[in-house]
Amino acid sequence: MASHNSVTRSTKLGPEERVSALAKLKDKELDILVVGGGIVGAGAALDAVTRGLSVGILEARDWASGTSSRSSKLVHGGIRYLEQLDFRLVREALTERGLLLQRIAPHLVKPVRFLYPLKKRFTERFYIGAGMLLYDIFSYTGGRPPGVPHHRHLSKSQVQKLIPSLANDALVGGITYYDAQVDDARYVSSLVRTASFYGAHAASRVRVEGFIKVGERVVGVRAHDLQTDEHFEVRAKQVVNATGVWTDDTQRMVGERGTFKVRASKGVHLVVPRDRFQSAMGLLLRTEKSVLFVIPWGRHWLIGTTDTDWYLDKAHPAATAADIDYILEHINEVLTVPLTREDVEGVYAGLRPLLAGESDQTSKLSREHLVGHSVPGLVVIAGGKWTTYRIMAKDAVDAAVSALDGRIPASTTQDIPLLGAEGYQAAWNKRGKIAKAFDVHTVRVEHLLNRYGTLTDELLDLIRDNPALAEPLPGADDYIGAEVVYAASHEGALHLEDVLARRTRISIEAWDRGVSAAPVAAALMAGVLGWDHERIDREVSFYLTRVAAERASQEEPNDESADRVRLEAPDIAITT
Repeated sequence: MASHNSVTRSTKLGPEERVSALAKLKDKELDILVVGGGIVGAGAALDAVTRGLSVGILEARDWASGTSSRSSKLVHGGIRYLEQLDFRLVREALTERGLLLQRIAPHLVKPVRFLYPLKKRFTERFYIGAGMLLYDIFSYTGGRPPGVPHHRHLSKSQVQKLIPSLANDALVGGITYYDAQVDDARYVSSLVRTASFYGAHAASRVRVEGFIKVGERVVGVRAHDLQTDEHFEVRAKQVVNATGVWTDDTQRMVGERGTFKVRASKGVHLVVPRDRFQSAMGLLLRTEKSVLFVIPWGRHWLIGTTDTDWYLDKAHPAATAADIDYILEHINEVLTVPLTREDVEGVYAGLRPLLAGESDQTSKLSREHLVGHSVPGLVVIAGGKWTTYRIMAKDAVDAAVSALDGRIPASTTQDIPLLGAEGYQAAWNKRGKIAKAFDVHTVRVEHLLNRYGTLTDELLDLIRDNPALAEPLPGADDYIGAEVVYAASHEGALHLEDVLARRTRISIEAWDRGVSAAPVAAALMAGVLGWDHERIDREVSFYLTRVAAERASQEEPNDESADRVRLEAPDIAITT
């Protein structure tokens, strides 16, 4: 039997685990330290630790608090990349889509059906149909079935039955196809927990403020724990810089010019109620700049996105009135009943990390990724897209281990499911019995299974111990109190914003953006994190200020004024 210290076997990523991880990070030299807690950094941590390496991962804010929680929430091959003849990227992404759907995270990644409306009777149907056929063929090249149905051609009358909200003159027919969707922030927190389960030392709210060098070689980082205000060093044989849109900033800390540059492209999405758009599937529309998706999202639709350069604050990209109007204008071109600003429940803006090239348009910059050893001891991974994070992580760790002594095993993450994935289908099949055993409505059990997989048992145990935790949160009926408690005790949530914006999606799904839920959620977190009344009030006040600033920024006409208004809400400060 393995010794107690040989491998971590805890599914928790709570406050005690954070303290333990920090102690270990300070105590010994790691094989690999990952800087950045987005999808690629979390993936790199899991990849490295499952090769048998000692691994740490640090994130300056919350897990997935940057780009990785503000995507279109799609796991897809990228239809538009076919037109750019980037077949390798499409094939790679479709292979990963099948892997995520069927093996790695079937509880989190779900098939979603889209319509591509046709406006020309013959030429467009042939041209787009050929692309969809190629899309289907590529989805089979990964050595396993794609996990979603093939595309289908529809007549105009068939489309109108399926999507009554489409205007009569908006199309002459359509083609339906499948991709997949995911709660991006939930996936990342699950990925970090899985890395921790296999032995990685993970700590959020720890900012890297510099690199330690011996000669020209990077041998570690200088870190600042924003929870305790402690400064310390972490030593590692190799450091992986997976900081996305912050790549250039992180590179400057080394004192060397980076091997490649990253440009930030802002993408804005709107959230509207499901009943505002009558449709049995999602929608893909072409615009003059990129594509516009209408994506089913529980009791809502996500509509986006924009694609514009962003040179301002990277932590809090702001959506403007112009961004919102642009999306509404384009979606209303095909609707019988137009959407208005009053229909918008939520708005969010995220930044894509694009590899800078010769093009002045961000929509034409590469979604490919690059890995470089910019200086000895430091690997940089940049570019790419959410769907291919596992390949990016593998390539980054491959580069890091090439400089380590000894024979390091190859990546195994294609065979490692996330926590909660194993046994999910069996649990789903007996969801009625589970609901009866715990005296919870079947719909509630389905909601939990599709967010936590087989870890749902842990939330149901919380409810059995305290039935009040089965109550929904004010203004956010989809979520219950047990999820807030669990976020703090098991999922690394350290602040109220972490729960309302990322462990749940209340900040974009609720009409009041989570204002009603905030005091209740803060009180529930307090029991886990030991907050007093003053701390509860401070967390609520911070969150309400954030919501007000975001709402105000969305009334501004341009990026500069929206950024200025958004930054009037302070970032989370040291609180203990």
